[in-house]
Amino acid sequence: MKLRKEDIQNALKKITVPGEGQNMIDSKAVTNIVTFGDEVVIDITINNPSLQARKKAEVEILKIIHQEVYEKAKIKINVTVNTPEKKPVIKGKPIPGIQHIVAVASGKGGVGKSTVTSNFAATLAKMGFKVGVLDADIYGPSIPIMFDVANERPLAVTVDGKSKMKPVENHGVKVLSIGFFTQPNQAVIWRGPMAAKALNQMIFDADWGTLDFLLIDLPPGTGDIHLSIMQSLPITGAVVVSTPQPIALADAQKGVAMFQQESINVPVLGVVENMAYFTPKELPDNKYYIFGKEGAKNLATDLSIPFLGEVPLVQSLREAADLGRPASLQDSTPIANAFEKLTQNMVSEVVMRNEDLPPTEAIKITTMAGCSAVKK
Repeated sequence: MKLRKEDIQNALKKITVPGEGQNMIDSKAVTNIVTFGDEVVIDITINNPSLQARKKAEVEILKIIHQEVYEKAKIKINVTVNTPEKKPVIKGKPIPGIQHIVAVASGKGGVGKSTVTSNFAATLAKMGFKVGVLDADIYGPSIPIMFDVANERPLAVTVDGKSKMKPVENHGVKVLSIGFFTQPNQAVIWRGPMAAKALNQMIFDADWGTLDFLLIDLPPGTGDIHLSIMQSLPITGAVVVSTPQPIALADAQKGVAMFQQESINVPVLGVVENMAYFTPKELPDNKYYIFGKEGAKNLATDLSIPFLGEVPLVQSLREAADLGRPASLQDSTPIANAFEKLTQNMVSEVVMRNEDLPPTEAIKITTMAGCSAVKK
């Protein structure tokens, strides 16, 4: 028997596309019909990507042609799924007045993530930026100590008829931390949802005012808190901190991979290598690579992400953190110079990150006497 195209079309008008109201011909789901004697090739396009929808469409076509046209017809069906182009989704709810949010993360604990965060913040403030730090390390908050505000408590202020927390401020940096609401000897034993709720309160129930940068000191590793932060806020980019040894680099690589996952998709602004080398005071020209040499730099090269720079292992850096005065505030010292370079590199990456945004949303850096300022 010789099949006719018109008979096939009439038969297909009696069935609908899964999930749609019109029949297969009127909905233009059938894009092509070719007959060869008792054989027919049918090309269809559907919008439902599920395997169940595709199978149902194929079964319906086979059944109707065998019933209405020819029971021994040889039928080949080519199904194409028309997947609509995904529009970019802005994750999280913006905070009015905050221009850029940078997450500082580490794959493992003890690599100096909070130290880098506090010195980033102090350096940005010294450069003329308006800066805030959210200590999201729920289980080990250390930012209050590093800014010498451990004994302070945020005040309640009324903004637009709503009661909000006023961040504690020191060294030109606004700070909020769970450490303000717990005793020094009290362990925070919370499950993920409770920790996420506390973070949301510090993010959205706070009077941050106008900030150029909000730095978020994330907990070490990859987990619940990280996901909650990424879902709650439109993160501009992330900085990953690591020490040079392989065991730390392996975890740092996982941290980078977390931000690059399709469901998160936060740009990695770069990697910082902390404790890069040790230089004793009595031998200022010597460098001892105690934890290995240029491990984080090599990792950045391997992953094709920026290397922001290195921080030496210096006793004054630890002492300054314990005393609550970030070492980057010590003018013209090697550690201050290192953080100034790191911070400038980080801000430059933010500028590059924002090149495709409208001019009003991008940061433009102007260097004046070694100091960077924001022009909006």
